[in-house]
Amino acid sequence: MYRRITLFLFTTVLSLLAIAPAAAQECCVIVEPPPFGPWNVTVDYHRVNATIADQIATTEVEMQFTNDGEGLAEGTFIFPLPEGAAVDELVMFIDGLAIEARILRAEEARAIYNEIVRQYRDPALLEYIGTSAIQASVFPIPAGESRQILIRYSQVLEVDNGLINYTYPMQSALIDQVIGQMSVSVDVTSNDPISSIYSPSHNVLVSRAQDTDSAFRVGFEQLNFIPGEDFNLFYGIATDTINVNMLSFRESANEDGYFMLLLQPPLSLPEDQIIPKDVIIVLDQSGSMSGSKWEQARAATSYVLENLNPRDRFNLVVFSTGARVYGAEMQPVAEAPAAIDWMNNLFAEGGTDINLALTTALDMADGDRQTTIMFMTDGLATEGVVETPSILENVAAAANDRTRIFTFGVGDDVDTFLLDRLFQEFRGAGSYVRPSERIDEEVASLYTKISAPVLTGTELSIDGARVELLYPATMPDLFAGEQLTVVGRYRDGADTLTVRLDGEVNDTATSFVYDELSLRDNAGGQPFVARLWAQRRIGDLLNTIRLNGESPELVDSVVNLSVRYGIITPYTSFLIEEDDILTQQGQDRARADFEEEAAELNANVTGGAAVDAADDINNMNQAEAPMAPPMSANEPMDADEAEADMAMGGAGGGAGDLNLGVTQNALTNVNSKSFVNINGVWNDTTFDPDNMTTNQVTFLSDDYFDLLEEFPELTDYFALGDNVIVVLDGIAYEVVPEDAS
Repeated sequence: MYRRITLFLFTTVLSLLAIAPAAAQECCVIVEPPPFGPWNVTVDYHRVNATIADQIATTEVEMQFTNDGEGLAEGTFIFPLPEGAAVDELVMFIDGLAIEARILRAEEARAIYNEIVRQYRDPALLEYIGTSAIQASVFPIPAGESRQILIRYSQVLEVDNGLINYTYPMQSALIDQVIGQMSVSVDVTSNDPISSIYSPSHNVLVSRAQDTDSAFRVGFEQLNFIPGEDFNLFYGIATDTINVNMLSFRESANEDGYFMLLLQPPLSLPEDQIIPKDVIIVLDQSGSMSGSKWEQARAATSYVLENLNPRDRFNLVVFSTGARVYGAEMQPVAEAPAAIDWMNNLFAEGGTDINLALTTALDMADGDRQTTIMFMTDGLATEGVVETPSILENVAAAANDRTRIFTFGVGDDVDTFLLDRLFQEFRGAGSYVRPSERIDEEVASLYTKISAPVLTGTELSIDGARVELLYPATMPDLFAGEQLTVVGRYRDGADTLTVRLDGEVNDTATSFVYDELSLRDNAGGQPFVARLWAQRRIGDLLNTIRLNGESPELVDSVVNLSVRYGIITPYTSFLIEEDDILTQQGQDRARADFEEEAAELNANVTGGAAVDAADDINNMNQAEAPMAPPMSANEPMDADEAEADMAMGGAGGGAGDLNLGVTQNALTNVNSKSFVNINGVWNDTTFDPDNMTTNQVTFLSDDYFDLLEEFPELTDYFALGDNVIVVLDGIAYEVVPEDAS
C-alpha cells in the first residue's frame, strides 16, 4: 500500500512516497495526510552558516532527514530561495554520492507551489509564490536510515538608510514539525566600521571582534525547535561618532506610519574621552539582607568599585537604622580597595531608612559632574520617613539635573512604586532581582553598560514630518557600546527626516545632525516596527495605570491596541479567551474585565504579584524587539503547552518572556497584521463583524487563485489556512472551505 505525505519545513518541501514491501505493491491507495500529525520523516538538524563580506552574503545550509517509518521514503526536495539569491552549489550526500539539482525560475516554481497547494489542500506554500527555487530528486531513504543535504547560495544585500539586511526564510504558517536542532550562525566582515547590530526576530548572541570594529558574529541555537518567523538581521555601517539608522513602515499610504531609530555610540572610547562621573552606591544593610543577599550585594559593590574609570569618583552609603558613609566627600579611584575592605567588615542588621539613605547620597552630588546613584534594597521603608510620596518629594528636592538613579529591587518585599518612579524620573533604569537570581550578576551587567558615558542630558528632535508618541518618551544618556532603540509614529510630512541629538560632552554642549533619512511615503517597509511601537505603547499605558490608577481612556487604549496588534499581556489575556472579541459586545465585556484588573494593578505596591507586574511592564517598555506571539499558529495549546512554548522563546524565538498562561484561541502575526483563531476561522483583528460584510472566495477555486494574481499581498494571509478573513484597503476578504460554499 502506498502512503503519500507532504512535509512543509521552513523553506523546505518534501513530497514523500512511503513504499510498502514488494508483496503488497499489487494495488495502491493514495492516502491524503492529516493537516497535523506524526510524520514518517523527521528532521534531525537544520544548520545555517552565513558569511557576509562587504554586502556579499554566502549561505550554507545543512539538513539531515531520518526515515522513522516502516517502508522506503522518496520524493522531491524543493527549497524556495531568498530574493536575489544565486545558487553556487547544491549537494545531497547519499552514501557519499552527490545528487544533481536544477534551479526553477519564479514562474516555474509558482506552478509547482500552486500544484502542491491544490493537490494536498495545504496553503502553506503560498508564502513562497513569486520566488525562485531549487528542485532535486530524493533517492529512497530506507526505514531507519538518514540522508544529509548541503546547499550553498550567494546574494547581494541591499543598503537602506545605512542598514544592511540579511534574511534567512524560516516562516511557515502551518508547520508543526519539531526540528531536533536548529542553529544559525552569521559572520560579518566589512571594509568600514560596523555600528548597530539588530535582530527583530530572534534572541541572538552578538560577539564583536576584539581587535577590530569591522567584524562581528551572531549566533542562534535551539533544540526541539518549532519553525516560526524568518530570521532577520540588520547591521549598520558607521559614519559618525554616534550613528543613527532608521527603518519605517506604513500599512497603507492613507495611514500614519511607524519608524524606528537605532542609535549606536562608539563601541569604546579612549580614557580621556569618557565623561568622568561620580558613582554613589546606596546599599541596604537591614537585617532582612543577611545571608546570601548581603554577600551578593557586597560582591556587586566590589565589582563596581573595581571597574571605575580613572577619572571617576565614588562613595558608599550603607543604611539600615540610620546611614553610614565611607568618606566625608567623594573619593578618588585609588581609595576603592580601602572602601571594599571597610564594607566587608559590616554586617546586615537593623531597620530600613530609605529616605535618609537617598537624601544623604544626593547631598554629596556635585552639580558640575554626572552623578550615578546605584540603589540596592530588599524591603519597604520602616524607619524615618516611610510614606512613598514624601520620599519622592524629598528626593526630587535634593537632586540636581545631572543625577541619574538606577534601582535594584531584591526579592518580593520591595516598594515597586517607589523604585519605578525613582529610575523613571531620574533617567535611570530599574531591575528586579528575583529569589532565583543573583544580585551581583544583575548589578555587574548594568554597570558594564553604563560605565562609559558618551552623551549626557540627551535630547532628540525630528524635523520633516509630524512625529508623535515616541518611546522612550525621555531620552536616557548614551553610553559607549550600548545601542538605543527609539520608536514612534509619523504623518503629514516629506519622504525624508532630519534627526538631531543634543547633549553634553565633558560639560560642552554638543549636537549631532543626521540629514536625509528616508521615510516610507507609501505602503511597505518593515512590519515589525509597528508591533514594536505598539508593544512599548501598551507597556507605557500599563505603567501609567499601575502607578497612577486606571481611567476609561487608558483602559480603552490598552484594549484597542491589544486587539489591533495582537499583543497580549498578563492583564489582557481576554484577547484570545473570548470568542466574540472582535464584536462591540465582546470588546465592551473585555473593557469591563480589564477595568477590574487595572484597579488591582494599581492597588498592589509590594509582594510577588506586584513585582511580577512591575518587571513585566518594564520589560515591555524597554523591549528592543517585538515580542513573539505566545502560541504557534496551527492549533490551540493548553496553559501548560503555552508556558512551555514561551520558555523556549515562542514559536520561532523573538523577544519577550512573559508567562501568559494562554488558553482556548490561537493568535499569530503575519506581516503587520494580527489574526485570532475564533471557532476555526483566522480573523484579521481589524475586521469589524458588526459593520463589515465579507467578500467570500472558495478555497482553491479558480477565483481564489485569480484573486491572488490580482492582489499578491494577500498570499501571506491566505497561507494561514482554508478559513481566513483578512481586511485589505478597507475590504474584507473571506476564504471559505469548499463544503462551506
